[in-house]
Amino acid sequence: MATQLNGARIAFLATDGVEQAELDQPWAAISDSGGQPELISLSGGKIQAFNHLDHGDTRSVDRDLDAANPDDYAALVLPGGVANGDFVRADERAVSFVKSFFTSGKPVGVICHGGWVLIEAGVVEGRTLTSWPSLQTDFRNAGAEWVDREVVVDGKLVTSRKPDDLPAFSAAVLEQLA
Repeated sequence: MATQLNGARIAFLATDGVEQAELDQPWAAISDSGGQPELISLSGGKIQAFNHLDHGDTRSVDRDLDAANPDDYAALVLPGGVANGDFVRADERAVSFVKSFFTSGKPVGVICHGGWVLIEAGVVEGRTLTSWPSLQTDFRNAGAEWVDREVVVDGKLVTSRKPDDLPAFSAAVLEQLA
């Protein structure tokens, strides 16, 4: 039986430089399962997505980070993209937003360079996870066990490496929400 999210609100935290497929595919999976994905960003308006190094489409922000309350969401998804991950981890409000999902024990899905935010939030020590391979030293230095697998589930944390892993990533995120 397919997962039915019954209108659960799921926060997607991203900004300019987000990898478009890593935003769009999990978004569609959640929406198709009856969830309500919402794009939270560092400011309102629109963000610029990318297809690797090429400009992709723009996406409208549903809620500015200052107006977003983690208590209003059942889960969090952090898409990747090198610029996206770097910009988000540099914003103290975003780091605090992410950390609150771990504090409250809610599911968090992270793919590719989105994992940088987890390191900044101080939530990876003792966890097993994956990411884009160039982040493995960062994770190990932060006390995590980095593995090279399509998807890794550690408690309520779901991580994947890259766009090719999106089907497994989306399925694992939905399983956490079931």
